[in-house]
Amino acid sequence: MHKITINGAALAYDEAGTGTPVVLLHAGIADRRMWRGVLPALAARHRVIALDLRGYGDSELPATPFAHHDDVAGLLDALDIPRAALVGCSFGGSVAIDTALAHPDRVTALALFGTAVSGNEWSEEANDLWDDLVGEVDPDDFTAGAAGEVRFWVVGPARQPSDVDSDLIAFAQEMDQRALAAELALGAVEVGELTPPAIDRLGELRVPVLVTAGAADVPDIRRLADRIAAEVPDAVRLPDVPDAGHLLPLERPEPVNAAVLDFLS
Repeated sequence: MHKITINGAALAYDEAGTGTPVVLLHAGIADRRMWRGVLPALAARHRVIALDLRGYGDSELPATPFAHHDDVAGLLDALDIPRAALVGCSFGGSVAIDTALAHPDRVTALALFGTAVSGNEWSEEANDLWDDLVGEVDPDDFTAGAAGEVRFWVVGPARQPSDVDSDLIAFAQEMDQRALAAELALGAVEVGELTPPAIDRLGELRVPVLVTAGAADVPDIRRLADRIAAEVPDAVRLPDVPDAGHLLPLERPEPVNAAVLDFLS
């Protein structure tokens, strides 16, 4: 692990490899460790940086205003990287898209896996699925909250927990407990949002975009992938990856690695 000061905060990251730069941005229910099966494979051809976003994992959270997309640009500045490809999952994909819109000269390509998009509103279907699968959870109980989020996101509505590797579930719950604590702390800090948000600006993206999702992810996420592919001028929509939930790069790193390496070649 390395740490570097970005916009007044010490952010943690892992780095490996040489070549054209690639930055990995984790899901909001995880941290940079979710890329453990991806970073080594990509590092065979690229300089790869897996970042803990501010407040998550081992990164600090000073009580000063900031924006995640500005932190990504600041990371590139601090590491003397003029431009990089961004690979994001879930919230990390949303940060990647926001970075490409806010700092278009710093991003060469986007690879998005089960991505969120800033400004998107979840459907009633998604809310009903949450109620059916999880129900009400005490927001102060991080253990129960992480178990619920992992049931919803990592397992997904079309699978049972017994269908998913138990070690994967345990690791996802451990990461998510830390992420829930991070989100609570982030609620006390002024976090800058992209304005206007990305959901109605996808057509402004002027870099190649690769997008896909896990076939067991919630329907809203798969529909977002369809929308990105339809609205981004230079987008490729890969088929959903079978038997994979929301943390696709963690659960099925092999197809992710193959897709990214081919996309960036």
